[in-house]
Amino acid sequence: MSDTTLPRPAPDFTLPRDGGGTVALSELRGQTVVLYFYPRDDTPGCTTQAQGFTELADAFAGAGAVVLGVSKDSVAKHDKFREKYGLKVALLSDEDGTTCEDYGVWVEKNMYGKTSMGIERSTFLISGTGEILREWRKVKVPGHMEEVLEAVRAITA
Repeated sequence: MSDTTLPRPAPDFTLPRDGGGTVALSELRGQTVVLYFYPRDDTPGCTTQAQGFTELADAFAGAGAVVLGVSKDSVAKHDKFREKYGLKVALLSDEDGTTCEDYGVWVEKNMYGKTSMGIERSTFLISGTGEILREWRKVKVPGHMEEVLEAVRAITA
């Protein structure tokens, strides 16, 4: 996404989730949504991030926000990840990468001189009317979940 003008409409999606069923952004109208994209289940940074959102799950809910994590991992992997760490946030599977593309988080990455495509750790704050109010790109995990919670509280206060 080259357009960084905010607010702007959040691309709609319907994705399968851990534990079965699907989540559609359009069905969450009226609620604030924290949509975070992460590279892979059960890796150090992604685990720390998911645990951080889990620790703050009650605070997000108290502020009227739903937290959704998205990666290209399968629902089966999400189920194992969620169970292994006792995660309380919904994990959505975008195996074909359409939602990652729609949000502009499927990018070229360069690690140790090797270039590959992958998910750029990113978070989007979506209003109850379906607009992206704020986005964080190239997220560094420490302190991020608290910063997102502050932003949620600021718009729901």
